[in-house]
Amino acid sequence: MTKITLRNAARLLCALLALSVGEPAAFAQTRDKLVVASKIDTEGALLGHMILIALERAGVPVENRLQLGPTKIVRTALVTGEIDLYPEYTGNGAFFFSRENDPAWRQAQSAYDLVRRLDLEANKLVWLDRAPANNTWLIAVRGDLARRERLGTMDDFAQVVRRAGVIKLAGSAEFVESPAALPSFEKTYGFNLPRDQIVVLPGGDTAVTMRAAAQQISGVNSAMVYGTDGAIAALDLVVMEDTKGAQIVYEPAPVVRQAALDKFPAVRPTLARIFATLTLNQLQALNAQVAVEGQQPREVAARYLQQKGLLR
Repeated sequence: MTKITLRNAARLLCALLALSVGEPAAFAQTRDKLVVASKIDTEGALLGHMILIALERAGVPVENRLQLGPTKIVRTALVTGEIDLYPEYTGNGAFFFSRENDPAWRQAQSAYDLVRRLDLEANKLVWLDRAPANNTWLIAVRGDLARRERLGTMDDFAQVVRRAGVIKLAGSAEFVESPAALPSFEKTYGFNLPRDQIVVLPGGDTAVTMRAAAQQISGVNSAMVYGTDGAIAALDLVVMEDTKGAQIVYEPAPVVRQAALDKFPAVRPTLARIFATLTLNQLQALNAQVAVEGQQPREVAARYLQQKGLLR
């Protein structure tokens, strides 16, 4: 996740002030620019810049509100009409609508269909075409171990866990304790990882857990990760595929106010072309250019769109 700079802090304060007083719906409906925002993390900035650049090229007038804040701030800004569009993740609909136990969230198509229907009915928000990349909680193991044991799925991982002492996992307290995280993996795949084979690290930063596995800190050889983390390949980690849907699916998609989409219909086909190309491996590689190599999100986004011929 990117650091909160003074500029981002100022944006966050502005967002809070705007949300505290509300924005007249008439203003949101009559402004002549599409206000594009994103979350404050690395992938949010990357996707946000792709959206901005592509819409600018398509002739849609836009206002830049990227890296506005965390999920709660950006989501509230969209619902209240302060912004018009931002990239969100399908699985967050489970929490937006307090339906965490609905099995629909554990399959890509049903998760997308459900959040699209619920948000349109409740908030007149339209979920545009999603990217085929699941940015959910996953487990990755060191490449040497994965190759030696031929590990590729969580079923494979479970079999190795049953051999006492092979796996040592780094994760956050939330990952280890939340029923939706490691316990869900254990229940779904029928294994029990002894707690003395887990190293609990403070916070939820996957950069720390991945580094622990890559460097074998305290004997760790596997780690909690997010599906599109940029450092996975760079650290020679192999993600275990969740074939049975233990985790909620989080695929990124632009979400836009219906009124704004009606005013700027070019938004839908322009962004559909882009998000269709953003596979899991592709997003990992792009995120790595920002998080690992230190490149600027806008530069990475612009180069990708140009190389893929996505600017018209």
